[in-house]
Amino acid sequence: MRPKIQARGPAKLNLALSVAAPQADGMHPIASWMMTVDLFDDLELVRLPIGYPSRYAITWHDDALRKTDIDWSVSKDLTVLAHNALERAVGRALAVQARVQKRIPVGGGLGGGSADAAAMLHGLNRLFELGLSSEDLAAIGGPLGSDIAFQVHGGAGIVAGLGERIELIPPPSSLHAVLMFPETVCPTGPVYRRFDDLQPNAQADEDRVRRLATRPLQRDSPFNDLAAAALDLHPNLQGDIDRICPIVERPIHVSGSGSTLFTLCDDSLQADLLAAVVSEQLQIPAIAVQTAPGLNLGEVER
Repeated sequence: MRPKIQARGPAKLNLALSVAAPQADGMHPIASWMMTVDLFDDLELVRLPIGYPSRYAITWHDDALRKTDIDWSVSKDLTVLAHNALERAVGRALAVQARVQKRIPVGGGLGGGSADAAAMLHGLNRLFELGLSSEDLAAIGGPLGSDIAFQVHGGAGIVAGLGERIELIPPPSSLHAVLMFPETVCPTGPVYRRFDDLQPNAQADEDRVRRLATRPLQRDSPFNDLAAAALDLHPNLQGDIDRICPIVERPIHVSGSGSTLFTLCDDSLQADLLAAVVSEQLQIPAIAVQTAPGLNLGEVER
């Protein structure tokens, strides 16, 4: 039997997101309060003998609520790019058979690709006994995407700069939310470009993010500088919000660059009930979630 390992990469939710105008290199500095929640993608890694080429499969899990076409090249997937980056960092091949089963929607603003990349880094580290720390893995994965370094750590944190400055903080003691997945897909690039049109001189307000993250969380507390751009580009998303609000009777927020919508709840029972109502009455897939500590990494099976 070849050694293998199972990992689960959690989605991240932006409870606050402040965005600055792009730098000369086109990258947007941010300040964000992020946390990981218990919606996971699954990754299985099987160690292959030296000299074997790695191979990858990316599919939707049977449990996924919003399945879209996986229409990108596997070689461009963040999971594969993270694998390649770790091989370069350690200076040798780490041959695996990798299978990703996705539950986190694509183009949903929940960092699904980054979750898979973080799971890949941790899984390879354990499977090949590389002995790298989370800080090492975050430094390797961070240049690939602004959410990856945080998702390597998981939990809750204030993330700033281009995602490289991370201050881990305690999560809210009892955060419960409903995630709602409209049909609209919001590719990140166009949303940022529309944001630049709407706010050409924007500054990232880290103080505002920090104040929110260190005070009791209210239903209307979350904010997101990208929401206006996402709604401007995708009017159907505003239509979904207008349909949901009378049903849930509480503020509806956009996570990241969209299109996932969320609302905060008082407890798990309320979250379960609201998710069921949105799913059944509006035919918008919805799921109740709560905070999760981060990656769930199994033991190596030999």
